[in-house]
Amino acid sequence: DTVLAAAPHQRARGRAGTGLLVERADLRQATLEGREGNLVLFVVDASGSMGARSRMAAVKGAVLSLLVDAYQRRDKVGLITFRGGAAELALPPTWSVEAAAARLTSLPTGGRTPLAAGLLRAHETLRLERVRDPQRRPLLVVVTDGRATGARGGDHLGDARRAAGLLAAGGVASVVVDCESGPVRLGLAASLGAALGAETLQLADLGAESLVRTVREAA
Repeated sequence: DTVLAAAPHQRARGRAGTGLLVERADLRQATLEGREGNLVLFVVDASGSMGARSRMAAVKGAVLSLLVDAYQRRDKVGLITFRGGAAELALPPTWSVEAAAARLTSLPTGGRTPLAAGLLRAHETLRLERVRDPQRRPLLVVVTDGRATGARGGDHLGDARRAAGLLAAGGVASVVVDCESGPVRLGLAASLGAALGAETLQLADLGAESLVRTVREAA
């Protein structure tokens, strides 16, 4: 580009030899153009409720598909699962398809549903990532039926709503994927979506490809 900018002016500049006469105004440099990257953080119910395996299969496919073009999109993808009594950062935010495949090969399911723990772990993960890379936009994808269980006597649904309020107050964009099944629907995932200020979608209508498409449109 510098050569092309300087070439038309060589006669006017009195060029006599073989060298190209270049002035400051001719100088060009390559610049990287593109949108800011996203951090897509999945928070997935891996408890023993019905459909856990199908949930994990859809999310694994979505995470790996998103990672394939994460470099071009300048995105990172991470995964938190919650089951039993705690939440786990199963896949720290990454661009690496290989790292994701290794982490996602075998994820356990079963036990109680500590929804609040999953949301709080997401809040902390996004807080740390914001410190590391403040320009990266967070997008939270919560895959759950909205149920929250734990030790007897606790206000587990209330705890989950309060954790959702923290994320909403921080301006985190969210999508809730409702995986509730069966003839009786409690609508708890939609209530969680309202607390997050998020759109709520039905997992029954989403495979890995459509979940990826939904995430990309939201990002």
